[in-house]
Amino acid sequence: MARKVTEINAGSMADIAFLLLIFFLVTTTMDIDTGITRKLPPPPPKDVEPPKVKERNTFKVLVNKNDRLLVNGKPGSIGLLRQQAKEFLSNPNLKNPTSPENMPEKRDEPVSLPILGGDVYVTKGIISLKNDRGTSYDMYIQVQNELAAAIRELRDELSKQYFGIKFGQLADDTKIKAIKKAIPVAISEAEPEDIGGN
Repeated sequence: MARKVTEINAGSMADIAFLLLIFFLVTTTMDIDTGITRKLPPPPPKDVEPPKVKERNTFKVLVNKNDRLLVNGKPGSIGLLRQQAKEFLSNPNLKNPTSPENMPEKRDEPVSLPILGGDVYVTKGIISLKNDRGTSYDMYIQVQNELAAAIRELRDELSKQYFGIKFGQLADDTKIKAIKKAIPVAISEAEPEDIGGN
């Protein structure tokens, strides 16, 4: 006589699988892509005209659809962009008429930052970035990284000069604000358009 095979009740297995699924969904953390961290200024009021920026205070970076750089009207490379931006923003030669002016308007009156030991020259230089609509996302990120690295390195150098540590290691809010005021993130990004290029 053949033995009868007993059936397994699978109803409770489905319940257990459902509970495990819910458990893993609740306890798992999802990686969030943060993208490029940059705090944008609030939009200006409609009745306020944007400030005029002198030509000498602008470091122009253009990226065409073929991912080629034009830096201040001359062909450039991604490898030199960081150093060029640092030289422009650090403004080592105050008497040079092609380098950016400093704040305030008179060159012999630097901005007073007591935490940095007194007066510091703050450049009025602005980096103007413009991309073609056909610029690759990879090239856009590379240019952004180089410009951000230039500002980060300048802040690190100033922080080491006055406080002996890199800017990222500062814990005192007063010191952080002083370094940010001395070396602001002055990057202006225009709306992408058809720049062209070969």
